[in-house]
Amino acid sequence: MEAPLSDAGSRVRELLQRIATAAGIDAAVEIREEADCVTGEYVGDDLSVLIGRHGQTIDAIQHLAYRIAVDRDQERKRVVVDAAGYRERRAVALCAAADQAAESAVSDHKPVSLEAMSPLERKIIHEHLKTRHDVETYSEGQEPARRLVVAPLVD
Repeated sequence: MEAPLSDAGSRVRELLQRIATAAGIDAAVEIREEADCVTGEYVGDDLSVLIGRHGQTIDAIQHLAYRIAVDRDQERKRVVVDAAGYRERRAVALCAAADQAAESAVSDHKPVSLEAMSPLERKIIHEHLKTRHDVETYSEGQEPARRLVVAPLVD
């Protein structure tokens, strides 16, 4: 038997269900809770409408879910919204691009600028490359065209 959802978890579930219904998408909503995080996931076939171009729609849904989940009287919880494992697939692709950019920056001795991406995606790359001692990462530009740069460190 599943544990009952907190108020935050219940609000996130209701929002995600309402969005799927309004979009005409046949998807189940699964909610998992930990002490500091509520994770909502859409499960179903062809959820591309909920993901959107470059994950923009799922990021917007996640932002709304966070705003709804936050209760001013309680401790803030992180909220993650996913659809059909998109976030994991995107993280793998971002890490591969980061590794390729790092290798290119080191071999060519010049910075490599990646495509414009969301703050969440830039964070994944910053975290992935922070253990490397031959490159540094930084962001430049203004949203929504802000880019991550991978630059070689000088010996």
